[in-house]
Amino acid sequence: MKRVLIILTLLFAVGCSKKEDKNTLKVAATAVPHAEILNFIKPELEKQGINLKISVVDDYNIPNRLLSEKEVDANFFQHVPFMENQIKNFGYKIQCYARIHLEPMALYSSKYKSLAEIPDGATISVPNDPSNEYRALSILVKEGLITLRPGANLQSTVADIASNPKKLKFREIDAALLPRTLKDVDVAAINTNWALQAGLNPLKDALAIESEDSPYANIIAIRIGDEKDPRLEQLKAAMLSDKMREFILEKYKGAIIPVLKECQ
Repeated sequence: MKRVLIILTLLFAVGCSKKEDKNTLKVAATAVPHAEILNFIKPELEKQGINLKISVVDDYNIPNRLLSEKEVDANFFQHVPFMENQIKNFGYKIQCYARIHLEPMALYSSKYKSLAEIPDGATISVPNDPSNEYRALSILVKEGLITLRPGANLQSTVADIASNPKKLKFREIDAALLPRTLKDVDVAAINTNWALQAGLNPLKDALAIESEDSPYANIIAIRIGDEKDPRLEQLKAAMLSDKMREFILEKYKGAIIPVLKECQ
């Protein structure tokens, strides 16, 4: 009798595990604003029978590996140029599923109130991953502080600077650590997610900010071949909804711009 009970208990546990797997959707995301945005739609997905589990990460190199190794079903932290660079470097079989919002990169300083005040030889910290480094350099180009060599592209780095009249010095730093460099450098180019997490508001605190026509919208990424997974389709519908647009506009007050489009 005991043996029968043990077997029935094991079968019940396996059955529950399969049911949980079927209804559970695992998404890796950075904390701000990505996990916040996902948490907003979590109750809506629960009404549809989807148990959304959010894994918060603080390293840009982790989420695509988790997705590729089937540890999660989707991730939400990156833009397409970053994803394409990781695909090139690591061979990930992943793709853009939906474009959600734009986090404009901006220049910040704890020492100066405007770029005009920055002295010759000033030190600027920039992200050390290629696509985001180019974004930072593009702001400096727009502000007339540097120029890039002809043919510079989304993977360009400080090595591609053609002219630097103020003899600016550059430190290439992991994106998550850039807010911490503010006390040590004259200017830091910081992604909005890390800026918000550090208590910085790009609309109020930035010396210069990326334009709204930037190609760097943050995306939901999934594995190639998972497009018709009904759980992912429900996630995408919730993420692209009018409720999501209203949430982003209300919570982030323009510091984050809703895009909400299907990937082409």
